[in-house]
Amino acid sequence: MLNKIILASKSKVRKEILDRNNIESDVVPSNVDEEIVKISLLKEQASPEIISKNLAELKANKVSLKKIDQIVLGADSVIDLEGELISKPENREEAMIILKKLNGKTHHLISSVCISKNGSMIWNYTDKAELTMKNLSNDELKIYLSQISDENLYAYNVYQIEGEGRNLFDSIKGDESTIMGLPVAKIKEYIGSL
Repeated sequence: MLNKIILASKSKVRKEILDRNNIESDVVPSNVDEEIVKISLLKEQASPEIISKNLAELKANKVSLKKIDQIVLGADSVIDLEGELISKPENREEAMIILKKLNGKTHHLISSVCISKNGSMIWNYTDKAELTMKNLSNDELKIYLSQISDENLYAYNVYQIEGEGRNLFDSIKGDESTIMGLPVAKIKEYIGSL
């Protein structure tokens, strides 16, 4: 049985999910420039799912090149709104624009994970959740944003599903850990087989 993995992410949420599931991990951020990768893949008409998979693999491979013979977990989550890639907001104005785009619509949140060893992927998995946002007024969206700390706003793809964000939705179909950025059940299953 594997006793420890390396998480190639500085996401506190992903670390917390691993901790809650008794998966010991050390954090080694990959520092991949995600925007450059996204721009390049979008030029090639890559789907949001392909972009998510590529970023998870890139992060895991980059860190695993430095951590010889260790198991490295990379992850990435994106929002797919009718084929359009929605990235994390850089500021509150962008967050408002994203919320307005998602308002009253159904979108998919895609979370991809990749496990690498010695610079190569040895396993990957992608899961999708379907979320339908309520039709909210601009004032309701502003109130929601005013209740969310900067840290949570930038960590959770605009909505914090295990907190205030749940109130934004009429319908949520899918695994909560996927929505939070780490489909942990499949990771546990794979790690348990090592």
